[in-house]
This record gives sequence, structure tokens and C-alpha cells, in this order.
Amino acid sequence: MPDTKGLRIPPQNVEAEMALLGSIMLRPEALYDVLDVVSAESFYSGRHAIIYEVMMDLFSKHKPIDLLSVSSLLKERNQLDVIGGNSYLSELVNMVPSSANATYYAQIVLKKYMMRRLIEASEHISLLGYEETDELEEMLDKAEKKLFEVTNTSTHHRFTALKEELDEAWDRFDRLQTSGAGLRGVSTGFVELDNKLSGFQKSDLIVRQTAVNHNTPVGVFSLEMSSQQLVDRMIAAQGNVNSWELRTGRLKHDDYEPLRDAIAVLSKAPIFIDDQPGNNIIKMRSIARRMKSEHGLGLIVVDYLQLMTPTNTKTDNLVQQTTEISRSLKNMARELDVPVLALSQLSRAVEQRGGRPRLSDLRDSGSIEQDADVVMFIHREDKYKEESEKNNIAEILIEKHRNGETGKVELYFNQQKATFQTLDKSHKDKEFNSF
Repeated sequence: MPDTKGLRIPPQNVEAEMALLGSIMLRPEALYDVLDVVSAESFYSGRHAIIYEVMMDLFSKHKPIDLLSVSSLLKERNQLDVIGGNSYLSELVNMVPSSANATYYAQIVLKKYMMRRLIEASEHISLLGYEETDELEEMLDKAEKKLFEVTNTSTHHRFTALKEELDEAWDRFDRLQTSGAGLRGVSTGFVELDNKLSGFQKSDLIVRQTAVNHNTPVGVFSLEMSSQQLVDRMIAAQGNVNSWELRTGRLKHDDYEPLRDAIAVLSKAPIFIDDQPGNNIIKMRSIARRMKSEHGLGLIVVDYLQLMTPTNTKTDNLVQQTTEISRSLKNMARELDVPVLALSQLSRAVEQRGGRPRLSDLRDSGSIEQDADVVMFIHREDKYKEESEKNNIAEILIEKHRNGETGKVELYFNQQKATFQTLDKSHKDKEFNSF
């Protein structure tokens, strides 16, 4: 039994914290490996937290991280003496046996931090036990919430390979089809609404051909849809089956064979999905770098730009925040030498005005128009005109092309299969091929 008498020092490993900081200064690339493991608050030592925050600021601005740059920024902030001066920074570097062990040091720092948080949570919960005026349910809710805050802390995020989701997807479709219930989510209590929504969904685009046909590794950062939703749409498009019937378990018997074939094809596609909500550019860049290192990377998709969390939280100005995110994505594309396809919302002005969208309609556009090499819009005339002759025809409007011509391409949107298809105009009877 541990000795509970006397004052005990909270769990900490100052040497591991020093070694981690020293490793980063020796090899700044180590930050990519530890970004989603530790944060400034993970450090027990206050001066170590200050040093790490300075490193993160330098990293986010693509500036070098070394003794000189860290020292200079600390001096600008009048924090150099607080952390022990240049002599302490030199000590951090000199004590590191190998900069290759940064991840190991980060795991030690994380473990001690989590232990301190558990102690903090237990103390909070013990005090709740003395709140006799509170209702029992209220106290239990507060205790559960506090513990959940600790246990829900992500230690090391891992992106999901598409093929890992496919087996589960097949079982899910089979269960829906067998049950015949047709209700995928939780009932609203209203029959007509349930018929339209298939119930409320747990977590209720299109990248496919480049990975399937050309074996190009694709990283998808989905901030709006879950990986499960993306998988469902890819399978429906690849198998050329009705996506709604797929989602509600109403597939026909003839649909099963193309569904199996679609899963077989997609299982070989190098698509990797990260569906963390509220992702920021620092985490995104770290994950993308790991994707490229481990699997190669030919394309990054971000869905969508306005849902990203800005790293600069000091301003509430949406235009400034969007500008920061846009430029960060551009820098990521250049740094990784990979094209980035970022989806963006449009302002309400295009609906009020009617007609085709234009560059000025980009929502909170900031520097999106300036930073982007190519800007494309999807325009559906039949959504604005009741008597349109272009039913389900989508115009892909290329409004900006830094290195080429602008113009438009017409595609057929197959709503039932949630996919765009090429429009062959050489025949009287229109033929549609998967896009």
C-alpha cells in the first residue's frame, strides 16, 4: 500500500521534459511526431511550458527552431530570464543523448500529465461528495463529466485506412437489409419525418477515381462527415447502387454483387481518412506528413475550410481567421509538395442574386481567392429555375486558373448514387460514365 501520510509531489519527470525540449531543438522535425501527444499544459515545469509554447509559435510560422531562434523569441517576450536564460537552453540541448527518442520522451511526459489529471479529477469528485445540497443525479453527472474529460483525452491520433472500414460497412449493410427496418438512426417519433431522415443519425466528396484508377494515395480530412459516411458514399458510387437504399437497408438482390465488387476495388485504394472535428492546420500538417512518410501522398482533401479551427484564437474576425487558414493550407501544399483540394462555403449573396457564383461569393473569403491556384464552383441551373432544361446537369465553373485557362465543364449528377458522371454528348441518347 502506498504511504498516504504527508505531502506528496505530483507525478512528474522533469528530466523527460528537458530531454523532449532538447530533442526538438536538435531536430525540429520531431515536432511532427509529438504534436498530437503533448501540449504546453502537459509539462509540469512552468518554464518548460513557456519554452514549448515558443517552439509551437515558431513552428506555426515556418521559422527555424534552434537555440538562437528560441532564445530570441523568449527575449522579445521578456521571458528569457524567467526560464533560466541562455545557459538553461544550452543545458537542454547538451543533456539529450539522442534526438531520435523524442516520441519516447513525449510519452513519458504525457503519462505523468495524465496521472496528474486523474489526481485532480479524483480531488474534484471527492469534494462533490460533500455537496449535500445538490441532487444525486446532478452530482453523478458532474463526477462523470470530470472523469470523461480525462479519459477522453486523445493520446496519439491515428488516421483510418479506408480498407479498415469496409468490413464493418458490409456487415452494417447486411444487417440493415436483413432487418428490413429501413430506419438507420434514432426515431424522431414522427413517421413522415422518419421516412425522410431514416431517423436521427449518429454523425450525419468525393474522392475516388484518382485513388482507384491511378493508385494515387489520398488523404481526406473530413471535418463535417464521419469516416463511416464517406465510406458509404464511396461504396454507393463505386458499386453504382442507390445510396439511399444502401443507407436504409432496402437494396435489391441484384445490388449485392456490385456491392461486393465495389468493396473489393475500394479495399485496394490508398485512401486515408481523418475525421477529427474542429481540426487545426498544425495537427493536419502533422498527420499529412506522417501519411506521406508512411504511405506516400498524392492529394489532400479538406472538407471543408470554414470548419477548421484557427491557431490564432486572439481574434474573432472571421475574415482574418479564414485568411490564416487559407494561407496555412497553401503553405502545407508547398511544404509537402502535394496538391490540396479545399472545399469552401459560399456566401448567401449568390442565392439572393441568383445565377452563377463568382469569386466574390466565397464566404469570409479573405485571401482564399488570392492564395488558391485554381478556384472552381459547382452550379446547378435546375436549382434556381423551375423550367430548366438542364435537369441534374452540374456546371463545373473554373473561375480562376493561375497556370491555365478558365471555362466550364458539364457533368451529370446522379442523385440516387451520390456521384458525378461524365456527360457524353456525341450520342442522341445521353450516356453517363462514372466520374
